[in-house]
Amino acid sequence: MDFWVWWLIAAGGFAIALVLTAMPELGMIAVGGLAAALTGALTDSLVVQVLVFAVVSTALILAVRPFARSSRTQPPALRSGSDALMGRTAVVLERVDASTGRIKLAGEVWSARSLGEDDTYEPGSQVSVVEIDGATAVVM
Repeated sequence: MDFWVWWLIAAGGFAIALVLTAMPELGMIAVGGLAAALTGALTDSLVVQVLVFAVVSTALILAVRPFARSSRTQPPALRSGSDALMGRTAVVLERVDASTGRIKLAGEVWSARSLGEDDTYEPGSQVSVVEIDGATAVVM
């Protein structure tokens, strides 16, 4: 059997391992195996085939790694739902204390309570939303 067939078998093995483990590096190595199989179909030199495999696999890993690393460390670009409301400023409509109150937040009327047990906010004052607890905004 020719070497290019063995390279195809190796590439298929790496591709299966990629699916089973979800390690993207194995996909790069599988592509290197395909490049070596193509080289094996063109030449009988095993040294050239191994060099092509090593160069292509290493180049792909080195090229993709910085993108993967930066995407893992970046925060999500868009906050949605209750996360988008935290930190926003609201206007008190009805007196807010530790148990009850109403605020206008992002154009909507919300039930609210104060973060501190002794804190109260009178109508017309501005408060900051600390968290959303169910359908109640916790403010300070």
